[in-house]
Amino acid sequence: MYGIVDCDNCYVSCERVFRPDLEGKPVVVLSNNDGCVVARSNEAKAIGIKEGVPYFQLDQLFPNQKIAVFSSNYELYGELTARVVSIISKEAPSYFRYSIDECFVYLDGMENINLQQWGEHLHQRIRKEVGMPVSIGLAPNKTLAKIASKLAKKYEVYRHCCMIDNDDKRIAALKWLPIEDVWGIGRRYAARLQEMGCKTAYDFAVHHKDWVRITFNNINIVRTWQELNGEDCVPNEELAKKKSICTSRSFNGMISDFEMLRTQVSNYAARCAEKLRRQGTVATIVGVFVNTNAFREDLAQYWNFQERRLITPTSSTIPIVTAATDVLRSIFIQGYHYKKAGVIVMGIQPCSPIQQDLFDINAEQIEKYKRLDAVVDRINKLNGSETVVIGSQQYTQKDGKGKADVFANAIKHDFKSKNPTTRWSDIIRLK
Repeated sequence: MYGIVDCDNCYVSCERVFRPDLEGKPVVVLSNNDGCVVARSNEAKAIGIKEGVPYFQLDQLFPNQKIAVFSSNYELYGELTARVVSIISKEAPSYFRYSIDECFVYLDGMENINLQQWGEHLHQRIRKEVGMPVSIGLAPNKTLAKIASKLAKKYEVYRHCCMIDNDDKRIAALKWLPIEDVWGIGRRYAARLQEMGCKTAYDFAVHHKDWVRITFNNINIVRTWQELNGEDCVPNEELAKKKSICTSRSFNGMISDFEMLRTQVSNYAARCAEKLRRQGTVATIVGVFVNTNAFREDLAQYWNFQERRLITPTSSTIPIVTAATDVLRSIFIQGYHYKKAGVIVMGIQPCSPIQQDLFDINAEQIEKYKRLDAVVDRINKLNGSETVVIGSQQYTQKDGKGKADVFANAIKHDFKSKNPTTRWSDIIRLK
């Protein structure tokens, strides 16, 4: 049996952990630069707030509603969900973290345990120790477990844990689930299936396997069909495999200065390096893209992307930031107003063994980078992200006298909550 533990309305639930007064009230979390709604509480959904609604439209669309608004606080969300995963690691034989708010569990060796009670107990423990509500789905494969978690989230009768353990439950679940909500069926394939009369997961599952193979010629779609029919065929290792990691942001305003753009790209590259180290991998290619604001038709438009291959694969911050800066320098054109930039690391592979190049930096330098990264990661984990950064990550702007002042963040987040679990300055004070 497999299970999946899914944090309910993850970002909103994280904000509510230290704001219990917001339970039962409409709450939304905004995207970077406070642009649009990316997460909603059930109460916000109930009054009609849609995902993607621009923040500035909330007042005019819902004039008589008191809506709690928060800027994205990924440091807080990462910390609290890590605590959830820590509890899961103690309760399950093995697990795999699939995303920030989802974690697969593998329940081998638990055949003699009442799994329904186990799931309910896990929900209660996470709720008590972290303050986060979760929904748990249990089934013979991952796709059905995802469907079970949706049912657990939707209907209170399941007490936060739904188990699909026989054919009757499987068929009933497939008839309930719209085809566009099936894990593994993207938007393009969902639209195509709907045109063919497949409105639900069951409509798709009753087709013959040969029809699925000939119609779509896609191994992932065939695997999804097999799993809907009760087989277990999505390899565990494919879930962990990331072919690329991207960090990108739209700016708060537009940037035409190279140094300011370089700082943004340096920060994105550093975050990519951190993610590589966190999952124990290295990258062989660093790519950078920039683009202007397509909605400003009065301004000249420009988009470009280039990449650079690293001689020696690495996850160290300094080599990756250096490569990203070199790529940016080659694609930057003075005179344009840039609205967005991003860094993509590709060619990801396990960190050991690494094939070194005869003409690249020597082994001593590689080891030095590793020790430096380890120290910086530890300091930032203990004191809050970006407590220590490399020089090129510091944002600068000119004051009235032409001097450069360093300021902490160029991203707009006017409604950002504090980080009481990761920053001493934000620790909760009791009267």
